[in-house]
Amino acid sequence: MKRANIHFSDQNHYPVLRSTLVTIVLGIVLFIVNKLGYGSGIIHGKMGYILAFYLAMSFMIDRLMSQGFRNNREKFVQFYLAISVVRFLLSLTFIGIFLYNGVPDSGLFVANFFALYLFYTCFEIWGVYRKLRAN
Repeated sequence: MKRANIHFSDQNHYPVLRSTLVTIVLGIVLFIVNKLGYGSGIIHGKMGYILAFYLAMSFMIDRLMSQGFRNNREKFVQFYLAISVVRFLLSLTFIGIFLYNGVPDSGLFVANFFALYLFYTCFEIWGVYRKLRAN
């Protein structure tokens, strides 16, 4: 049986693994900060849901980007922009659902959500840039 070699430094392989590792590390750091008492007023209690949403979103975006990059490289920019609009609309829907259901401390929830939105968007752009530079 052949064993798969995973190279974490390889730019074209396992972007979902990188995103998963970043989400796990970020989750652990936020959990520790919250348990030590430094997170009150900074980290919302629903942060786990937000992280799970971004992990699912990262997986979906990776699958779509890989398919778009493989099928038609000339339309990659338009494909990427379309995915960005879809991600933004899904994010607004996610926030809307929580606000409609009456999430406590809604201002902190929205602030935490958009802080992670910015973080994951920068992380995604960095990954796409590395992939395009490699090709």
